[in-house]
Amino acid sequence: MSREPFHRVSHVVRRRPVLAAGAVEGPVIEGLPDRRYSRRLRGETGLSPFRIEVTKQGRTPKTECRSVTTEQAPDDVADRLRLDSDNATVVRRENWYFADDEPVQVGVTYIPVAVAGDSPLASAKTLGKGSIYARFEELGYPIARIREEISARMPNPEEMAALGMPPGVPVIEVLHTGFDEQRRPFEVTRFVMRGDLNGLDYDMPVED
Repeated sequence: MSREPFHRVSHVVRRRPVLAAGAVEGPVIEGLPDRRYSRRLRGETGLSPFRIEVTKQGRTPKTECRSVTTEQAPDDVADRLRLDSDNATVVRRENWYFADDEPVQVGVTYIPVAVAGDSPLASAKTLGKGSIYARFEELGYPIARIREEISARMPNPEEMAALGMPPGVPVIEVLHTGFDEQRRPFEVTRFVMRGDLNGLDYDMPVED
């Protein structure tokens, strides 16, 4: 039976995944509106971007925060958060995402301790209405811009087992950075997504 992919960008359900062009060195999308992170939509639904998208596709979303820890940021994350390598302590939140009880992706979010402070972001697994971006906004970090770096690769054995992947199926890795209205980066999330259950569908204007 054909499975419909979950799309991170468009709200169109397709029968087959649509991979972004140039997936090895993924595109940097500049200046495009992204309804996944809309404050109005989040306020109307009380849902996270993932739950909004999966619900729109007629599926039942589920998320699990499996750990919240404080540790040193990986080098690529520290670079995108503009943290000094000697002082790159972050809150690490590991989340698992399911559509109709099937695991479709894992997302690990890194938040500078200076941003998270002693808020629920630093310790709570459940973040309440509006989820993580509502909590960021309460701390003075409304999401105003995103950058997503996209690549494709074969999964390691741990990822294959955890996501229940059949042999030969690649993963899509998305390194997402969220910026506030002053273009300050305040969170980085590394998503690892099943290539057979996820799609990327970009719709953008072409400038003269």
